[in-house]
Amino acid sequence: MKKLLLLMACGILVGCEYTVPLVKTPSMNTDPALVGLWQRTKPDGQVESLVVLPLGAQEYLVSFPAGSKDSMFARACLCRVAERTLMQLEWIGNGRGKTVEDGRAFQFATYVVTGNTVSIRMLNSSVVSKDVKTSQELAAAIVANKDKPNLFNEEMIFNKVKE
Repeated sequence: MKKLLLLMACGILVGCEYTVPLVKTPSMNTDPALVGLWQRTKPDGQVESLVVLPLGAQEYLVSFPAGSKDSMFARACLCRVAERTLMQLEWIGNGRGKTVEDGRAFQFATYVVTGNTVSIRMLNSSVVSKDVKTSQELAAAIVANKDKPNLFNEEMIFNKVKE
């Protein structure tokens, strides 16, 4: 049951789909514009929170949906592929202490920060197969599909919460 809850929470962000990272070691500095508490209101009126905190000069700690008993926690870093900056998320576990056990811990996203708004789009596993076996295969698949309009899923828009 706990594993199911973890998978469901992961599914909120389109699923923890990949078993390989794009990068093994972060090399890009974090973007300070991403740091903070972000929220969005879903069509059903439910408010979801996203927390992004610096975890050193090149990594973040991410929690989503932050503040809930099913919050997921990820270590994240920025990387470049197909002339884009992507955020690589490695989901560690949830607020109930359950860790990712099936090896599908990685997700990848684009983001755009405009003022107090961040737009996030997750890599679409219907376009880039979640069954790639190596980081090189994953990067090559993203490059091969870089011009497809559905390379990334629909955007999620969050607003920064002011203190």
